[in-house]
Amino acid sequence: MEIWFGAVMVIMAAVILVLFLKIHMMQKAAEEIAHDFAERLLSDTNTLIDCSCNDRHMRSLANTLNIQLRELRSQRRRFYQGDLELKNAVVNISHDLRTPLTAVCGYLDLLEGEEKTEDANRYLAVIRNRTEMMTQLTEELFQYSVILSSEEKLRKEPVAINRVLEESIAASYVSLKERGIAPNVRIPEQRIVRMLDHAALSRVFANLLQNAVRYSDGDLDITLTETGEIIFANTAMGLDKVQAGRLFDRFYTVETAGKSTGLGLSISKILVFQMHGTISADYEGNRLIIVISFP
Repeated sequence: MEIWFGAVMVIMAAVILVLFLKIHMMQKAAEEIAHDFAERLLSDTNTLIDCSCNDRHMRSLANTLNIQLRELRSQRRRFYQGDLELKNAVVNISHDLRTPLTAVCGYLDLLEGEEKTEDANRYLAVIRNRTEMMTQLTEELFQYSVILSSEEKLRKEPVAINRVLEESIAASYVSLKERGIAPNVRIPEQRIVRMLDHAALSRVFANLLQNAVRYSDGDLDITLTETGEIIFANTAMGLDKVQAGRLFDRFYTVETAGKSTGLGLSISKILVFQMHGTISADYEGNRLIIVISFP
């Protein structure tokens, strides 16, 4: 009896050991599949998931995931191709719109030199205003599309942020003056140099200054710190915290932004990120605060 009992115990121990090894192998296979699956999702590769375990259920799971990966890659390629075609189409359309708008502006210039009635002058002023608005919106759309569709990387070089900021403020002097804005500028004497794209940085500053012209209630503080942080702050009673947080969203505008597609700050955000910087907007005490940082 004791012999039979001992034999049963040995058999049970052997079965438990086999089951333990089986479970361990399946756990290891599951971890391998999970790791490979996560890796395949993050990388653009045609390599499929491989299972070192001979268990048919785990191999079936790996095969099922491989089927889904193939479908995902196919959809990703279609999305990329469609997105590229859409970007190119927007670039072409916005470019094509610029030609007739230029012609319209030319004929308006000729028409203004002709003798007209008072009503005709009033109508002409409205047409001129709407044409200029359309020209500006088309230009913003064109620039945004070019930035998104361009595969060329920004040309990095040592750039003195001080100088670019001063040049941008000087270039926006007329627009600021028309709005009665005398900016309070604080720039350190020492050169703040970073590896940036000069043209891209100028565009970022120009868009932010244009944003100040649209939203400011008459004041503007511009600060450049020694750590490479640029702060644009102005009173904007017409905004709130939610609107400030959405200023960088594509095509988002607020009611006070009359001649805008909402693309100017979106362009700035893309360019800042491409130069490995950060940009954010906040609203405190009726003041809009936009901070750019190039560590």
